[in-house]
Amino acid sequence: MPISKKKMSQASQISRSLSKQDELLNVQTQYFLKLNEIKLTRKERIKKVIYDPETKQFFGRTGTSWAKIGLFYFIFYGMLAALVAVCMWVFFQTLDPRIPKWQLDRSLIGTNPGLGFRPMPENNEESTLIWFQGSNKTSYTYWVDNILSFLDKYYVPSKIAKGNGQIKTCSHHDYPNIGEVCEVEVRHWEDCNRDQFFNYHKNSPCIFLKLNKIYGWTPEYYDDPFDLPQEMPESLKERIRKINNTRERQNVWLSCEGENPADVEYLGPVTYYPKDVQGFPGYYFPYLNSEGYLSPLMAVKFERPVSGIVINVECRAWARNIIYNRVERMGSVHFELLID
Repeated sequence: MPISKKKMSQASQISRSLSKQDELLNVQTQYFLKLNEIKLTRKERIKKVIYDPETKQFFGRTGTSWAKIGLFYFIFYGMLAALVAVCMWVFFQTLDPRIPKWQLDRSLIGTNPGLGFRPMPENNEESTLIWFQGSNKTSYTYWVDNILSFLDKYYVPSKIAKGNGQIKTCSHHDYPNIGEVCEVEVRHWEDCNRDQFFNYHKNSPCIFLKLNKIYGWTPEYYDDPFDLPQEMPESLKERIRKINNTRERQNVWLSCEGENPADVEYLGPVTYYPKDVQGFPGYYFPYLNSEGYLSPLMAVKFERPVSGIVINVECRAWARNIIYNRVERMGSVHFELLID
């Protein structure tokens, strides 16, 4: 028997009425629950958040719920840690502890070695002033101690080598073999030695210069006495021309001068140690991170600098593949001398 439209409409109205009553009942229930919570003290509410005895929930979760979520995160982070460990293991298999992955032009260091000097001023990385009074031991003690600290491994090379016989005395006619390194002979520094306080007590200070290490870098020498740069000091040119053997001219040459005409006059004569080579001999290159390797050093002694005046000094390394730029301090180093 077909249902009339009137009856269908009445049924729909009754359904909507029941739905509204349910909503009203739900609102009333929520109201009374909130009212009960309002009646709780703050301490009671905190306790209920931590553990609700009615629902047996701890921080809003039952024990089973906490166990499930704990197991999930344990497995998730365990797998994540395992993945990272495997990736790191694979990565480290591609590295060599002695050979850098990126070298020369592909490295951040590049292919242009800089010069470094010792002693360095105290607690001020931006300062390059070496200031002392030779007649006052307290005044020059810091500079002497700074040099001694730097040269410690040169006086006792066994501190960085394990004594496997890889350190040898080299020459321009006797280069090191694979696995060997050349000794830096401190006796060749002559006046610039620790027993003489590096001549600071005589107002004739010694400054030690070194070429910064770049793995695999090999210098291109100025070994042709008829093809020397125009700006090279005449005294250095003459020294190179006096060397007859081509191999003995294979050095990274070094020169130190006053930066300005007045500085040249105030600086006075300069002596380089070792005396036989005014620079860094070619048999120390290339640097291959071999055990026991020490960078070659030049000791530069300023014989009679004028006292009471700040003297600007520039030392420059000379090789065809060392780019020089005074403003950027490329291929050179700058410092000042002030002797009271």
